Amino acid sequence: MNTRIAWAQKSPEVYKAMAGLEVVLSKSGLDHSLLELIRLRASQLNGCAYCVNMHANDARKAGETEARLQTLSVWEETEFFTEKEKVVLAWVESLTLLPVHRAPQHQYEALLEHYSEAEVVNITLAAATINAWNRFGVGFAMMPG
Repeated sequence: MNTRIAWAQKSPEVYKAMAGLEVVLSKSGLDHSLLELIRLRASQLNGCAYCVNMHANDARKAGETEARLQTLSVWEETEFFTEKEKVVLAWVESLTLLPVHRAPQHQYEALLEHYSEAEVVNITLAAATINAWNRFGVGFAMMPG
């Protein structure tokens, strides 16, 4: 790939704003492992090699097993994920592929069966934030190091 802008160096205020969202998420009360699954699944869908690498490693550090990481892209086909995790993964996929799925009402209602309204907001923020990071990663051709 061609070398592209080192975006965080060229616009540190943008990076600072993005990092601020991560601070909010770290204080959200959501399980760290769940946050990494959200980040990893959205990054897989968006084709962000840099983020897939980083969040697979971060998920391992958060206690995720190899079996779960290796099957995250086919989570619906396995028994490795709980119903509570599956509703989050479905929501993340819908928000990541918004023009296709349009955040269906049944997924929203399924989230509310397992999570508080505040948690649903934080899960949605996690999906929105990683999707934004992915746009920087893919847009500026960031590669795992």
